[in-house]
Amino acid sequence: MKKIIASPLAPKAVGPYSQAVESGSTLYISGQLPIDASTGKMPETIEEQTRQSLTNLGYIAAEAGYSLADAVKVCVLLDDIADFAAMNGVYATFFTENMPARVCYEVAKLPMGAKVEIDAILCK
Repeated sequence: MKKIIASPLAPKAVGPYSQAVESGSTLYISGQLPIDASTGKMPETIEEQTRQSLTNLGYIAAEAGYSLADAVKVCVLLDDIADFAAMNGVYATFFTENMPARVCYEVAKLPMGAKVEIDAILCK
């Protein structure tokens, strides 16, 4: 059985998908662009964008009764792999122990001109 999760603190989906889906004790959070839901705007730097994407993930996790500490797998998409170190510096402030598994890819383009998009799988 699956349950659709939506946080009013995170930006609404920009397509035909859910912010997150919970199945059993696992939460699958869709890729989060670095959009501030209160303003609809995207910050400029990779550091600010990474922080916003991870904050959005946290809002959605909390809506379902999880936290980022429950993350078991994270996928980071960058529009420029040269931003890896800067992204990683911010990422390390959100995941400080018992880090989840992670992949990071450079992609040709991200929606709305974003520099980063991050999704996650969480498990209790």
